[in-house]
Amino acid sequence: VMGKSKQVGNHKSDKKKNIGKTWKTKRRTKDLDQIHVDMIPANTVKLLKQDVDHDVTGCAQHYCLHCARYFVDLKTLKEHFKTKVHKKRLKQLREEPYTQAEAERAAGMGSYIPPKTVEVHTQQVEEDMD
Repeated sequence: VMGKSKQVGNHKSDKKKNIGKTWKTKRRTKDLDQIHVDMIPANTVKLLKQDVDHDVTGCAQHYCLHCARYFVDLKTLKEHFKTKVHKKRLKQLREEPYTQAEAERAAGMGSYIPPKTVEVHTQQVEEDMD
């Protein structure tokens, strides 16, 4: 874990008031429950078959569904599938997302049911994209 930012007091600019928060939210990725929503087959098709968007890395053609990241080309996407980061994310996604019903059960409004595990596999990649 990185330390807090050392900058204290900044009378010139309001933008830099809370610099610590800026650093924390800089590389903010999608939360696991949002990714579970993306993994619904209807949403998966939309995300993996996106229109060409020149503002996004790799023109939005090479997307890792589980990590919510775009890649420059198919080679880097496939290399990413072998990384520790990707494998760790798959492991995190195996647990079912926390629901309101589960929160109520934890608060004593019903009997506790442990979260189910969901089978998560790396997405399939079409070879004919090159």
